Amino acid sequence: MLTILGIETSCDETAAAVLEIDQDGKCVILSNVVHSQIDEHTPFGGVVPEIAARAHIQLLDGIVDQAMKTANVKYSDLSAVAATAGPGLIGGVIVGLMTAKSIAMAIDKPLIAVNHLEGHALTARMTDQVEFPFLLLLVSGGHTQYLLVKALGEYERLGTTIDDAIGEAFDKTAKLLGLPYPGGPAVEKAAKLGDPTVYKLPRPLLDRPGLDMSFAGLKTAVRTAALKEEPVSEQTVNNLCASFQEAVADVVGKRSARAFEMFKERYPDTPPKMVIAGGVAANEAIRIRLNEVAAEHSAKLIAPPHKLCTDNAAMIAWAGAERLRKLVAEDPSILEQNGKGDDMNEAPRPRWPLDKLSESVVGFGRKGAKV
Repeated sequence: MLTILGIETSCDETAAAVLEIDQDGKCVILSNVVHSQIDEHTPFGGVVPEIAARAHIQLLDGIVDQAMKTANVKYSDLSAVAATAGPGLIGGVIVGLMTAKSIAMAIDKPLIAVNHLEGHALTARMTDQVEFPFLLLLVSGGHTQYLLVKALGEYERLGTTIDDAIGEAFDKTAKLLGLPYPGGPAVEKAAKLGDPTVYKLPRPLLDRPGLDMSFAGLKTAVRTAALKEEPVSEQTVNNLCASFQEAVADVVGKRSARAFEMFKERYPDTPPKMVIAGGVAANEAIRIRLNEVAAEHSAKLIAPPHKLCTDNAAMIAWAGAERLRKLVAEDPSILEQNGKGDDMNEAPRPRWPLDKLSESVVGFGRKGAKV
């Protein structure tokens, strides 16, 4: 049995979670505390890195304490501490990783530095026991990628956005149309009241081979259409949002169809499956389109619960647990090893491509044993 504390501070959520994993790999989330900083960033229409880092400093100790108390777990009961080491806003990553190092050193337990994107990639293994290999569509404010998840630590990027991430395009579209922050839910809400056929917006890169995407031009097209309609009425905003969302769904749907075909070529004997993760995975219209595409290709779409699609610490704890379980399987005595130096030097990273993921550094508190 492993008990893992996870810490996530890569952007504007301050989060901590405690997971319990049995010998068969079944997971129980004992606590998953997330504090969103939306109120702090709303006046600025987006995330301000300095404000985010300051909020993490002020909130994280209390969030960790709350997670431990909710889980009814003592620090001495922990098997390890996992924390996001990147990618993300560097100020926030520093706060979370340094806090995790301090806890690990104080209780002499392993520190596992986790790639934030790997947390998203592996969430469906926690919730749905998804077997390798599988496709991952990561769609958030900062990332839009198709990845082939071959095994733990083995990732191949199949396609990405060449400019704006989908979430970023949603936020910018909301801002130029005068909708509140965060933009994604606001655009989705307005789109439900609009007609997606009113505006013929572009579907960038749709006819190009591969899985790369582009959304900057689509966002600009919305702006151009809005300028032609000034003064912009509420119904015009609704129609623009509906047309924008439909265009995004078309692009993602076509690219996902191609991704399923690529998977079948790589693994002809394995039923294709795709995991969707990230904040945009909560968008109902995109989920519906992806389910339709999956059905057309005799594939399966796995979408973790909304609260586990957005940034959270449970996914970080799980990714840390997966890596720790692999190490323990190779050497059952690993948690008892004594080292001579202090190897708690894993550096926070603003960028850390998942397809170039190096082995996470596991430092053992004051014992300093490196694996």
